[in-house]
Amino acid sequence: MSRRFGEREALKPLDLHVVAGERVALMGSNGSGKSTLLRLACGHDRPTTGTVRFDGLLMTEDDPRVRSRVAVVGEALTCYPDLTVRQHLELVAVGHAVADHEAVIERCLDDQRLLRHADALPGALSSGQTQAMLLAAAWVRPRDLLVLDEPEQRLDPAARERLANRLRAEGDRDTTVLFATHHRELAGSVADRVLVLDDGRVVADGPPATTHP
Repeated sequence: MSRRFGEREALKPLDLHVVAGERVALMGSNGSGKSTLLRLACGHDRPTTGTVRFDGLLMTEDDPRVRSRVAVVGEALTCYPDLTVRQHLELVAVGHAVADHEAVIERCLDDQRLLRHADALPGALSSGQTQAMLLAAAWVRPRDLLVLDEPEQRLDPAARERLANRLRAEGDRDTTVLFATHHRELAGSVADRVLVLDDGRVVADGPPATTHP
């Protein structure tokens, strides 16, 4: 697949296969094509050439079979200003028919250290707490594929360690994890495989110990 915006080829032709349970980190400088690749991988964008498939299905966010199995934590801080933290998680859980969703929400709030802020509106949260809420919204729902764009941004060291633990656990339960990061320690502690992009091209692909941007 490839992706072009006008005259600019943001992602040059590549063939990428990620297996169930694999944790793959994308690394590279800003503008290297990481976010473009993630948007294609979760169906938020479509390639100019080629196709993206998930478990044999054409990847598109319009297909409920895909949408119900793919969780995304994007780079932008997207939330509803008039819903509390708990209400955000309830909206996601109920929308995905999560069984015993109240207990699941409590666990996710505790995991993200948000119990004391459960009834706060987004405007009252710090940037790190807002990022924790967006991560909790991914943890509360079913998922076979987890796509994250620089999820460590705005998190303090303790929160980054919790994130690393969670991402390792995701792969252990056969959730495929695809994430972009500038944080070498996070990639090294979580990823089975690192892809380095430069100017829209994959220039390295291998284990974290041997693959560096």
